[in-house]
Amino acid sequence: MKKFLFFTIIIISSMGSAQNSDKAKALLDEVYNKVKSYDNIVVDFKYVLNNQEADINQETRGEVTMKGDKYVANFFGAKQLFDGTKVYTIVPENEEVTIENKSEDPNAFSPSELLTFYKQGHTYAWDIEQNVQGRKIQYVKLTPIDTESEIESQLLGIDAETKHIQKLIMTGKNGTKTTITVNSFKTNQPISQTLFTFDEGKYESEGYYIIRN
Repeated sequence: MKKFLFFTIIIISSMGSAQNSDKAKALLDEVYNKVKSYDNIVVDFKYVLNNQEADINQETRGEVTMKGDKYVANFFGAKQLFDGTKVYTIVPENEEVTIENKSEDPNAFSPSELLTFYKQGHTYAWDIEQNVQGRKIQYVKLTPIDTESEIESQLLGIDAETKHIQKLIMTGKNGTKTTITVNSFKTNQPISQTLFTFDEGKYESEGYYIIRN
């Protein structure tokens, strides 16, 4: 009788876990479809990187404008532009521009993937719900399927009403925690047709050193 009860508990627990996983995936599918429905997205965010053991604490704000795979990001005093083919990193402090092809590294992360990275390579679990300034934020926990990943887990906070991502908390196996909090999320904004075009002549005339990798 005890053995039967034990196996019954195991089965019920497994069913609950599967239902939670399905519910989490369904929510992420809603987020993905919402993101893909926009012509462009402009996100203002706060970035915090912390590792207590290594005594590292970095904090900054940034902004990224995305249209399809193309993006322009301002982050840590630098500007990065991806025109669909090449990545241009512009550092005004050093008066340098680095031009390189889009990385083929499957682990490489770009701002344009900030809102869609969760689509593959993870298992999902329904997590906590928080009330943030009157907004219901539902968290989904993502665990990499790749056991060799440097990431232990990620918590994705989703606004239950708008289905927009509000926060990402990434925990590394080395103890590093990276938190990205969305301050504003604007869609279908009037943007310049040349926003994602790199004007090499402009930077050369301003004395920038052009590095091609």
